[in-house]
Amino acid sequence: MGMIALDCGNDFATWREQARTLLSHNIDPCDVVWAQGLMHDLLALPTPLPTGRGSFRARIPAALLGQLEQAGRYRGDQRWSLLYEVLWRVAHGDRTAMLAGDRLGSELQRRIKQVSREAHHLHAFVRFVPLPPQLAEHLQLDLVAFHEPAHDILHSASEHFAERLGRQRWLIATPEDGIRYDGNALDYRKQCPEQWQQWAQQADDPDGELWPTYYRHTFNPARVNPGALAQHMPGRFWRHLPEGALIGQLVGQAQRGKQRDGQAAEVASQGGKRIVPRGQSGPL
Repeated sequence: MGMIALDCGNDFATWREQARTLLSHNIDPCDVVWAQGLMHDLLALPTPLPTGRGSFRARIPAALLGQLEQAGRYRGDQRWSLLYEVLWRVAHGDRTAMLAGDRLGSELQRRIKQVSREAHHLHAFVRFVPLPPQLAEHLQLDLVAFHEPAHDILHSASEHFAERLGRQRWLIATPEDGIRYDGNALDYRKQCPEQWQQWAQQADDPDGELWPTYYRHTFNPARVNPGALAQHMPGRFWRHLPEGALIGQLVGQAQRGKQRDGQAAEVASQGGKRIVPRGQSGPL
């Protein structure tokens, strides 16, 4: 029997149906490969997916399906094959495949954590640009934003904005997918329309200059930690933030000596009352 090569279109619902069929026919994970984009395993033979349901039945914990769906948003090697291997082991009585102490479970939990972290990045770093009233009325949009997530979290993580922005109409475009809210319902597109991307990337923020000014004056050189900064605000987001161009410059200045001031240069240069340390005399 040749290896079965499948393509789920990076869609969890499609993968779930394929995996259910494979599992019911008791097909081992070693005999299946899922396409990574347009690339298929060169060793996979055109063996068709079995039709109908097979005789094998298994009880799957409800928690596992949630974990598999979350991990399925992770973009990486063996994206779907790993999920089937976890499913196979659990279906055959080995629930350690779900746990961090297991080799496979550890990778599953790592992917879930990365996906959750990417959703947090969306909430923290997306910047909506308000459209001028006339254009907003024409496009039926109030706010637009462009974001580049590392994983497929846009659909699941965007309800956050629907709950917090009230009836405002907004759009988030990415290089892959896009989502639009009309004040009542979400319209998700797996392939982001080119027009949506143009609206989001070409919007002119009327208050864009306020962000660099605010960031420059609140930046604290004495507390800068480049490692922590890169961890909590990855550099790939900087180019989409109004203050992004300043970050490298301010960090560089801090490392070259401004940490001694303990404050932004604009603040340090301003006059103010001199505080005399306790126990010392000041000028008469």
